[in-house]
Amino acid sequence: MTDDNVLLIERHDKVAIVTMNRPDRLNALSPDLREGLMQTCQELRHDDRVWAVVLTGAGRGFCSGVDLRAERPVNEQPSRQERLDVYGWVGRLSTAIYRTLDKPIIAAVNGVAAGAGMSVALACDMRVGSAKTRFKTVFIERSLSPDTGMSYFLPRIVGYSRACDLIFTSRFVEAEEAHRMGLLDRLVEEETLLDEALALANQMATWPPVAMQAAKRVLQQSMASTFEEQLYNESYGLQLARRAPHDVQESRDSFLERRPPRFTGQ
Repeated sequence: MTDDNVLLIERHDKVAIVTMNRPDRLNALSPDLREGLMQTCQELRHDDRVWAVVLTGAGRGFCSGVDLRAERPVNEQPSRQERLDVYGWVGRLSTAIYRTLDKPIIAAVNGVAAGAGMSVALACDMRVGSAKTRFKTVFIERSLSPDTGMSYFLPRIVGYSRACDLIFTSRFVEAEEAHRMGLLDRLVEEETLLDEALALANQMATWPPVAMQAAKRVLQQSMASTFEEQLYNESYGLQLARRAPHDVQESRDSFLERRPPRFTGQ
């Protein structure tokens, strides 16, 4: 059972804004917040009214990582089920954001994103930030190696040697450098951060949703595919995109009639 207040969901037409709501702890990942995020990803996946998602944090931070104060004491024995869970919550959380939620998801990084909180931002498809945005890997400081998918996402976003730099030094990366190296896809004014992220999500939500989800799937597959494998993945993705015959026809008709398309997902 989770505390409903740790996660807020607003709907703006076809876009859902999901806000991590523990501002007094810089939205640190408590068990309730983690479970809430995973459950929300599952619910939004199956909500046909939602075509794109924005994830952000309440207050002055995006997510400061794991809430150590809320973690089980080291000497306390985990349950049998937890011992049988190979990936643990760290694997399940990154999977929920990156795989389960198969719709465009944009992180509006409104402050610090550290440790597992940085991983949460990296698991999103794109990141929008402002001058207040800061990233920090943290793990090595806690005598840990990266988790929550960071070792997968970070080298693919910034390259191997830069990932080594950020993980091995655990230094802060400020907004302008984050934008230069690709951690941030958009760098905007602090006052308009959420509006800019919402506008980007709305732009994505104007396109046919089935084709968009197929496009996201085939892009993710490309991260671990050979050229030949990816040609097959693209062919299958096209088959999926065509499972919305109304939108396929509407894309043609609107082009020929020189009018804005009206996609429905059907």
